[in-house]
Amino acid sequence: MSAFLDGLRQVADLGGPVVLILLVVSVITLATVLYKLWQFSSAGVGRHRALRDAVDAWDAGDLAAALAALKQSKSYLAPVVEMAFSAKPDDTKRLEAEAETRFARLEGGFRLLDSVAQLAPLLGLFGTVLGMIEAFQSLQEAGSQVDPSLLAGGIWVALLTTAVGLAVAMPTSMVLSWFEGRMDGERVTAERAIATVLHPQGRAAHVPNVDAEPSRA
Repeated sequence: MSAFLDGLRQVADLGGPVVLILLVVSVITLATVLYKLWQFSSAGVGRHRALRDAVDAWDAGDLAAALAALKQSKSYLAPVVEMAFSAKPDDTKRLEAEAETRFARLEGGFRLLDSVAQLAPLLGLFGTVLGMIEAFQSLQEAGSQVDPSLLAGGIWVALLTTAVGLAVAMPTSMVLSWFEGRMDGERVTAERAIATVLHPQGRAAHVPNVDAEPSRA
């Protein structure tokens, strides 16, 4: 651990304040990603087997099986489907709004990750520009006694900030794309469930007040 911290200090000393800022941003980004993973796991994102069984049973006209399957579901979409069981066919907008409210909670932090993915390379480039200015200033001060190693050293140190910026941005962009892909799948699942429950093929009897225990969000 101490060797890792020493390495970070060395990189910060070489890259200057821009690298320090990028390191702080990377820590915040990592914390956000870990929180989102925990949140997705707690909400049951992608785990809708019992919910699908409930929707399929309702679609087939088996109300008892639909209610029994819904009670077993721990999906955050279960309350939306429960509301759909006692909703009218023209309540689609209200149910979609309920689903979107839950999606908004899961998508919290996406803008931060998107900002990091876009701004980290620019911040690294900014550090490189500052480093190049400093390198050429040192070259000018050297006058006629120019040492090529002085310029080369200044350039590679300046380019370090760009490398750090890209190292922060690329994984963040990949993780954000994965999160967004999962949420796209969640929306498809919710839309299908709502449409199926409101317009079942089995023409299940509409029950205004379904006697079911509230499901966990």
